[in-house]
Amino acid sequence: MLNIVAIIFGALVGSFLNVCICRLPKEESIIWPGSHCPHCKKPIRPYDNIPVVSYILLKGKCRFCHRPISFQYPLVEGISAFSSLVLFMRFGPSLSYLFYFLFVASLIVITVIDLYHQIIPDVISLPGIGVGLIASLMIPQITLLNSLTGILFGSGSLFLVSAYYEWLLKKEGMGLGDAKLLAMIGAFLGWKAVILTILLSSLIGSIIGIMVMVLKGKDFKYAIPFGPFLSFGAVIALFYQNEIISWYLPYKG
Repeated sequence: MLNIVAIIFGALVGSFLNVCICRLPKEESIIWPGSHCPHCKKPIRPYDNIPVVSYILLKGKCRFCHRPISFQYPLVEGISAFSSLVLFMRFGPSLSYLFYFLFVASLIVITVIDLYHQIIPDVISLPGIGVGLIASLMIPQITLLNSLTGILFGSGSLFLVSAYYEWLLKKEGMGLGDAKLLAMIGAFLGWKAVILTILLSSLIGSIIGIMVMVLKGKDFKYAIPFGPFLSFGAVIALFYQNEIISWYLPYKG
C-alpha cells in the first residue's frame, strides 16, 4: 500500500515538474496562472489534470481545441512516479527518501530543459547545492565534510576542464551550468560520486554523442547538451556508487 502511495506521490510531483520544465526557461511563474493548454490557453479542468491517466483518456489531445498534447507530460510523470517508487523501496519512509527524491526530481527538470534549450537553470542547481548541504546534516548517507568536498571538487573540476578547452580551442566547450550541476551532485552524493559521475557521463555521452553525429551527419563541433549525461551518471552513482567503487578498486571503498 505504501508503494502505491509512493507511486501516486511521484506522479503528482511529476505533473508539477512539467510546469517547471515549460515555464522556467521562459522565466514565467510556476505558481500563476494555473495549468492551461499551451495552444488555446483554456484552463485545464482538475479531472483532465490527473497524471498519465488524463493523457490516456483524452487520447493525447486537448479537450477544447483538440491539438496534440506533448508526450513529454506523461513521460515525465511516469519517470517521476517510477523514481519515487524505487527510492522508497531503497530508503523506506525516511528523510533520505524525501531528500533523494527531491534530488532526482531536480535532475529530471534539468535533463529535459537542457535537451530542449541547452541551458541548465541556476534556479534549480544553485538552491540544490544548499539543499544538499542541509541533507548532509540530516541523513546518514553523507557527512557535511563529504558534501562540502563534493561541492568544491564538482564545481572546480568541470570549471578547469571548461577553461582549458576554451584556452586550447578558443571557443566555449562546456558551460558553467554543467559545473554548477556537478556541484549540486557533489552536495548530495559526495566527492567519490563526483568522480564516478564524471567517468560515467563521459563514457555514455561519448557513445551517444558519436551515434547522434553519425546519424545527423555532423562533425565533432556539433553541440550536444552534457547535463542529461551528468544527471544519468549521478543516478547510477546514487544507487550503485559503493558497488562500482568496490568492483573497480582492489579494496572495499
